Amino acid sequence: MKKSFILFLILVVSNSFAQSINDYSAVIVPLKYDFLKEENQYRLNTLTKYNFINAGFVAFYAEETLPAEYNDRCSVLRANVEKENGFLVTKLYITLRDCNDKVVFKSAVGRSKEKEFKLAYADALNEAFKSIYDLQYKYSGVTVKTQEAVVQQTVIAPAVDKAIPAEVTKSAVILNDVNMLYAQATATGFQLIDSTPKVVMKLMKTSQPNSFIAIRDAIQGSLILKENQWFFEYYKNDQLVSERVNVKF
Repeated sequence: MKKSFILFLILVVSNSFAQSINDYSAVIVPLKYDFLKEENQYRLNTLTKYNFINAGFVAFYAEETLPAEYNDRCSVLRANVEKENGFLVTKLYITLRDCNDKVVFKSAVGRSKEKEFKLAYADALNEAFKSIYDLQYKYSGVTVKTQEAVVQQTVIAPAVDKAIPAEVTKSAVILNDVNMLYAQATATGFQLIDSTPKVVMKLMKTSQPNSFIAIRDAIQGSLILKENQWFFEYYKNDQLVSERVNVKF
């Protein structure tokens, strides 16, 4: 009886914890980790973002311009990869923090005995990400409410509203006609395929039915419906690029 109660308690705590992760809409990945000397050294930050997207998260780099629906800092988590000391073993773990710098999640420690740094870091990080995949993350749509969120809304939001039109006005808009793409439903949104069929773009749902997080090759941006036309928009060399996309849903 006692063992059953303890097991029940563990399940309740685990479900509550997973639910808290599901309340966050995206993850921000830094461009550099403290234990490395350079930005994206060994492409570890790229691997981090890739794993988060594969685990069902919407992920951005810290320097990216976020879509409007992610402007609330308290609705997203900040990811970090940290290193533990180890003799002849590389040890890495992942943390997710909220807008108040509180650790919401800490992964198991990933280990690797590879001698080459690039292989060792990649192996250890991928092993640590098993904890992230086990969460089976799925955004709940619940708004995370904290004191920081209230402050940002009342103080910072007006400045953002003024800045966004200025960026768009100065940016060069490029329109490219492409062949018709066909939308296939996925667990998180859609994938767009051509007539080959080849997956050209992956779409992830947002809170707005006419706006998707879009990933094409290594480019992440937004697919937006404007005046009955779909546009893939992203930043390149600090310029806003807007490409018209023919999509059949």
